Amino acid sequence: MKKNPFLQLGVIALSLLSSASFGQTGTLNISTDSKTTISKHIYGQFAEHLGHGIYGGFWVDKTLPVKKQDRIRLDIVDALKKIKIPNLRWPGGCFADEYHWRDGIGPATARPRMVNTNWGGITEDNSFGTHEFLELCDLLGCEPYIAGNVGSGTVDEMSKWIEYLNSNSSSTVVQLRKKNGHPAPYKVTYWGVGNESWGCGGNMTPEYYSDLFKRYASFAKDYPGAKLKKIASGPNSDDYRWTEVCMKNISSGMMAGLSLHYYTIPTGNWGKKGSATNFDEKEYFSTMVNCLKMEELVTKHSAIMDKYDPEKKVALVVDEWGVWTDPEPGTNPGFLYQQNSLRDALIAGTTLNIFNNHSGRVKMAALAQTINVLQALILTDKEKMVLTPTYHVFDMYKVHQDAKYLPIKLSVPDYEVDGKKIEAVNASASQDAAGKVHISLVNLDPHNTITITTGLSDIKWQTVSGQVLTSAKLTDVNTFKDADKIHLNAFTGAKKDGDKLVVSLPAKSIVTLELK
Repeated sequence: MKKNPFLQLGVIALSLLSSASFGQTGTLNISTDSKTTISKHIYGQFAEHLGHGIYGGFWVDKTLPVKKQDRIRLDIVDALKKIKIPNLRWPGGCFADEYHWRDGIGPATARPRMVNTNWGGITEDNSFGTHEFLELCDLLGCEPYIAGNVGSGTVDEMSKWIEYLNSNSSSTVVQLRKKNGHPAPYKVTYWGVGNESWGCGGNMTPEYYSDLFKRYASFAKDYPGAKLKKIASGPNSDDYRWTEVCMKNISSGMMAGLSLHYYTIPTGNWGKKGSATNFDEKEYFSTMVNCLKMEELVTKHSAIMDKYDPEKKVALVVDEWGVWTDPEPGTNPGFLYQQNSLRDALIAGTTLNIFNNHSGRVKMAALAQTINVLQALILTDKEKMVLTPTYHVFDMYKVHQDAKYLPIKLSVPDYEVDGKKIEAVNASASQDAAGKVHISLVNLDPHNTITITTGLSDIKWQTVSGQVLTSAKLTDVNTFKDADKIHLNAFTGAKKDGDKLVVSLPAKSIVTLELK
């Protein structure tokens, strides 16, 4: 008999609160027949010159009583190293298309000041520029991902920036880099050719942008040891025509990736997005419906890309994603500062599961944003620092980085509110180089525990361990006064029962299991 590539994982039963109910059942199948790797770059981050993301976040005042290298805050560096962030996107965002890199090099006291017209209209002194960013990436042990200025810049400006960073010639611009303290080339390979060129990056048509991309890309030169990965400014949300035009007009040999930007808006209304901390179950449900739209977007954009690039040479790069709520009351609305609740952790886990399950095409992503902005991993207030629930999800999911993707099929109970339904559970799975299997499960149902019984006869394993993230309320947050309210705990709800795995998945929780 031919061996079935799918491992039957048994029956999933939903334990309802009502004792009169017999519960619901579902199935989860995992296939080991896969040649796809979940790229570590799916777990990337985004740091824009916005609010206190850079200034007051990564880059602090010299007098602040925290451990620093230059003005880079090292407790933040240590926290991000722990979750193994693979790349960091900078300087934007909308800011990228008004940023001129020469303003951010040389002696700090001689750098010109600028007004950040996109975010709050504040004046920046350019003390954090190219060298400081690359020093930060070096400390983090991550790849820099630089977004070039197409909107207000020139082909020559971007070309010279690449030469400044990557060439080891005797040209004037390279000698300037050496004079500024870095004799060896930086060898930065990830380059975005503009940002949101359909909007703040220039309000272009896809036809115009795709031609412009080819012009910029032609003069973005490779230098020894630094073959560029050029990422085109891709569609906004469900603008499938933008993807069609770019894929048709730009050859796969010219671009390494096409970006996609999509934000989860709780209410679906950009004018009144909803509160980060004050929401009811109905708004929680609408938030998760909007979050799950990422599955549709990735699927449909990937299908268009498959038409023109069946070998999947061009990555779908979701380099802005996350929940976007109304700013916290009393803060500068241009700083996009919002709290981070258990709901946000469920969004993060769900979205990362989607990316893992589409890892054949989605090979890079960036959460918006790393510090103090939107769905941040870390919040700071002067010397204080707090890790958000979203940070803990990235900590749990780091086991999937560069692991073998294991395809899954799910049939699960529904979570219903006001007659509308979504699947209560989503998941992804991988197998690392040591043979350990990791399964990440998100239970979106805020009321019901879901018991999962799985048969794993084709996987040799002896023990199961795991971590869980949950809290009493969906609106719970970590604060500077209670920084550990939501934290990771060892998961004791999984056990080996013969050759089966039995998991009791708590309501409103994220669980990652390790089988070895």
